[in-house]
Amino acid sequence: MQNESSIKVWSERWRLGALSTPELVQIGLISVIISLVFMLFHMLGNTVANVGSRSAFQWMFARWQDTISFGADYSHGYFIPFVSLGVIWYKRKEIFSVGVRTDSRGLAVVIFALVLHWLGAKMQQTHFSLASLVLLIWGIPFYLFGWELARKLIFPCSYLVFCIPLNFMDVMAFPLRMFSTTLATGMLKGLGIAAVQSGTAIFIPSMPSGLDVADPCSGLRSLLAMTALTAVYAYFTQRTLVRKWILFMASIPLAVFGNIARIVTIAFVSEAIGGKLALGIYHDYSGYILFTASITMMVIIGSLLNLEFREVVKKCKSVLLRRT
Repeated sequence: MQNESSIKVWSERWRLGALSTPELVQIGLISVIISLVFMLFHMLGNTVANVGSRSAFQWMFARWQDTISFGADYSHGYFIPFVSLGVIWYKRKEIFSVGVRTDSRGLAVVIFALVLHWLGAKMQQTHFSLASLVLLIWGIPFYLFGWELARKLIFPCSYLVFCIPLNFMDVMAFPLRMFSTTLATGMLKGLGIAAVQSGTAIFIPSMPSGLDVADPCSGLRSLLAMTALTAVYAYFTQRTLVRKWILFMASIPLAVFGNIARIVTIAFVSEAIGGKLALGIYHDYSGYILFTASITMMVIIGSLLNLEFREVVKKCKSVLLRRT
């Protein structure tokens, strides 16, 4: 009796004891596909000669830790797969309730992804290969299970793009430095501080040697982290696709202007207290404070986007009518 009850519990909880032969075959085929995809990108995913590894995964992990060429701007990449898995787990009931049917459009996505991987290998552009991996992760379920499932996997799969170190983003560091320096200098002058800009450096009376807006202060790191955070926040909180995109796009100016506010406050603290404290403790910890402020603004904007303004206007009118 004890063995029978244990088998029953095992079947009800995990269904492994109740799987039919076609289901077991399907699980086996999916396992083979996952293994082949992993081996493809682990053994033939990277063709850059001076890296010392053929694995696209190892190339990606190295870029996440790289503090020379990327300035650890992609250190948030470790968390992205867990967020995608969390979204799938949260939506698991909707995902498992969809109808199953093969879709040839998914096969076209798989073929395109494999071609993109081949091009990335030929051009020694590993980020192209990683982009093709994201397409494969979405395209294979699209082909095997149909569009209804693929539609629900669009966000968790596309969110994996934030894992990919994008080389062209590194080019944006200098324009962001110049933009931040110019606006920060203008704001300091508006506050009555005699600020002079020279390239990406700001000279103020309390800092005769200048406040240099270096690559780590360009705002690229906070921009990448802020967009990744806002994307998942908008997905869960906004009710329409348009509102989700509006909130996501708002993360870009929030991150940029948050970084400008940091530069301004460093100069302001230097004038008020002293350059040593401003470039020491405050410089090291102000980024966390202003990033928190950017997150707060993100939540406020998201709340405003969720307001039904017609209902708000009606309530205001009804309150005014009652008072009159």
